Amino acid sequence: MIQPHCSSLWVSTAAPDVETSALQGTALADVVVVGAGFTGCAAALALALRGSRVCVLEANAIGWGASGRTGGQVIPGLKYDPDEIDAMFGSDLGPRMVAAVGSVGDEVFGLIKRHAISCDAQHKGWLQPAFSTRSLDVAMRRCESWQRRGANVAPLERSQMARLLGTEHYLGGWEDRRAGHVQPLSYVRGLAAAAQRSGAVIHSGSPAVSLTRQGAKWRVSTPAGAVDADQVLLATNGYTDKLWPGLARTVVPVMSYQAATIALPKALGKSILPKGHAASDTRRLLWYFRRDAHGRLIMGGRAPYRENLGPADAGYVRNAVNRLYPQLASTPFEFHWAGRVAMTQDHIPHLHRLDSGLWAALGYNGRGVGLATLLGRFLAELASGTQPKDIPFPVTSMQPIFGYPFTRLAARVLTGYYRVRDQLEAA
Repeated sequence: MIQPHCSSLWVSTAAPDVETSALQGTALADVVVVGAGFTGCAAALALALRGSRVCVLEANAIGWGASGRTGGQVIPGLKYDPDEIDAMFGSDLGPRMVAAVGSVGDEVFGLIKRHAISCDAQHKGWLQPAFSTRSLDVAMRRCESWQRRGANVAPLERSQMARLLGTEHYLGGWEDRRAGHVQPLSYVRGLAAAAQRSGAVIHSGSPAVSLTRQGAKWRVSTPAGAVDADQVLLATNGYTDKLWPGLARTVVPVMSYQAATIALPKALGKSILPKGHAASDTRRLLWYFRRDAHGRLIMGGRAPYRENLGPADAGYVRNAVNRLYPQLASTPFEFHWAGRVAMTQDHIPHLHRLDSGLWAALGYNGRGVGLATLLGRFLAELASGTQPKDIPFPVTSMQPIFGYPFTRLAARVLTGYYRVRDQLEAA
């Protein structure tokens, strides 16, 4: 039985869903994709355009998980600066990896344009404002590292940042003009529709309950059917379960909570993000925010790990809105929602070869709109025969986190520690 989407701004304003049905009986495919979020739908589209027979299995509805709950920010890069990536991955893979992750804006907005996806796309840039002198130094170093590689980025002084944000809360920062934002549920539905038009078959309400070898092929079984295929792509990210033993233990799911105000009257909102940027600051427990197509302010941040988060849990994001924009202190929230963010131990997304013909991508560390779209295409290339060495991203074996049962406890401890560090650093 399909679980309904959580109540959210995105569900209330999304483009219509595509028509799908549950899998019934046994089917054949070249590639089975498990999960119909950004990763799975991008992979299915890329494969279908190559002429592969693609079958996508989704437990609930398209975009039901993180892809339909994210903030929708399209941010190039990783948590590491380009210089750090080069040092970590060497003179061959490092620069190719930097170029790839720096291109996610072109990846996302290119797909939107080519496939006429209606998703309130705004390719107007991203701001990283610094809340402390230490983090300002880090932000300036990051900006300079990208500038040396020819990226369309620029440092911003305090007054420049204040004009673009509409608040004087920050000390400065930098602007990445390659970035932007989308209505994420509309975007993933648009990817799915494009994949369908290109020949992919998508089955919703079809959870993959087992994955086994059947001779030379893989069999992915659902409650009412099965698909036999040469290749399988696992694209379940923060909602990964026990389908492949150990995969869920390679990421730590944490909860991200968002709230959206009512549409702001023009006079009240005209100075808030007036150029259409998205923003996420340098806090360890960051605040991320933007306006939507109807003028609402959307604010997001870390939340307790519970699936039943509601309006009573909005204190953290309410405080963020009030501190940045005191003029909105009496402006109510219209929507509240939450979803899982899959964090990796090394803060880098993982692209895995799990077995012959079995691949996975997960762990986007809060940058899933762009990175999941990109890694979805990389999965499609691997399933089509591209050698891992020719992918501009590390293709690794799976390494479950040591001491995994204690990671959620450790995450809660770290959250408290980071909150104190942020408070002291801003003092």
